[in-house]
Amino acid sequence: MNGTDRPVRHDPYAAFRVPGFGRLFCGGLLIQIGAAAQSVAIGWEMYVRTNSALMLGLVGLTQALPMMLLTLPAGYLADVYDRRRIMLIGLIGTTLTSIGLMAFSAVEGSIPLMFLLLFFDAAFHRLGGPSASALIPQLVPTAALENAIKWRTSLHHVASVIGPAIGGLLVAWRVPAAYGFSALTTAAFAVVLFSIHIPAYRRSQPGRMVRQVIEGLQFVWRQKLILGTISMDMFAVLLGGSEYLLPIFVRDYLEAPWGLASEQALGILRSAPALGSVSMAVLLAHRPPLQRAGRSLLLAVAAFGVATIVFGLSRSFWLSFVMLFLVGFFDNVSMVVRHTLVQLRTPNELRGRVSAVNSIFIGASNELGGFESGLVAHAFGPVASVLSGGIGAILVVAAWARMFPGLRRFGRLTEEKEP
Repeated sequence: MNGTDRPVRHDPYAAFRVPGFGRLFCGGLLIQIGAAAQSVAIGWEMYVRTNSALMLGLVGLTQALPMMLLTLPAGYLADVYDRRRIMLIGLIGTTLTSIGLMAFSAVEGSIPLMFLLLFFDAAFHRLGGPSASALIPQLVPTAALENAIKWRTSLHHVASVIGPAIGGLLVAWRVPAAYGFSALTTAAFAVVLFSIHIPAYRRSQPGRMVRQVIEGLQFVWRQKLILGTISMDMFAVLLGGSEYLLPIFVRDYLEAPWGLASEQALGILRSAPALGSVSMAVLLAHRPPLQRAGRSLLLAVAAFGVATIVFGLSRSFWLSFVMLFLVGFFDNVSMVVRHTLVQLRTPNELRGRVSAVNSIFIGASNELGGFESGLVAHAFGPVASVLSGGIGAILVVAAWARMFPGLRRFGRLTEEKEP
């Protein structure tokens, strides 16, 4: 309440009133659109050229390895060196790897060499990831930070609506064009990044990297609420990686509507989870902060599992679209709770390393989830892979509710102490 006993009005656009945040948001949106379009291209190209579900899983594994190997060192770099400079190095690297993928695709070049380029592309993305996450609290005051993170989580999903749609159109025309489009977006964001004024901030002193990385891991281990939140999300996403199998469902199980090409239908289905996430993000941004964040998180992850199961059983294109929409809709709650909790409860000098721990838990689970889904699909079929993933996500919720009872009691994200 303010001095006149009137409630303070909630401002859903508070973060955008901060200089620089809008440009950072739009630049990040641009590169994620390009990355999503490239993801459609690589999945479609590998399945069409090899006709193997295992190859789709290997795409996930190739992208997961840099996540596991490089994210924690990248978090250390984000805390001790200039974050903008690190992001620029990553953007230049991903621009070059996308150009390389475009060239190899144009001549139907060596698949092993394309996997190598994909590995380096993921590595450069990982280099800049923790710096990008840690940059937001430098630009945005604490009062607007939850609002900024709500909008930032929607950024990924807006890109995942637009990107696959663009990717599907480009792939239907010419597959290499999707890789070229991704290269253009990363180069454009590098230009935008130069124009943003970044306030000075306290950095950790360079030292023994391993020791400082361990400090970030120890911080997460001590903060049981953070540990429970990110680990539950990691295992749920690891088991529910159905998106990597969409080329199989589009080509072999579902009939494309309106006479669309299979590539275009794939783009539509790849957009569905992101469209759901955007819808939830806009809803959350226009509402006051969550009052029972822990309960909302548990229910949302369970609903994610149910929607995954129904998708696996569906043979209707539009029912599958709706279920994927709901997968993204409920997953966004988890993203908002996790990212806000990590940023609000972490000192600035540790934010790069803790953001890296968060990224390695969640980001690696996305790609490893694709590998797991591909392996199970190769052994037992794609339907069994999706159904087992949905059931597994529900079991994870039940287990984590018992292992981390603080999750059930957790209220507002801005609470200062562990519940």
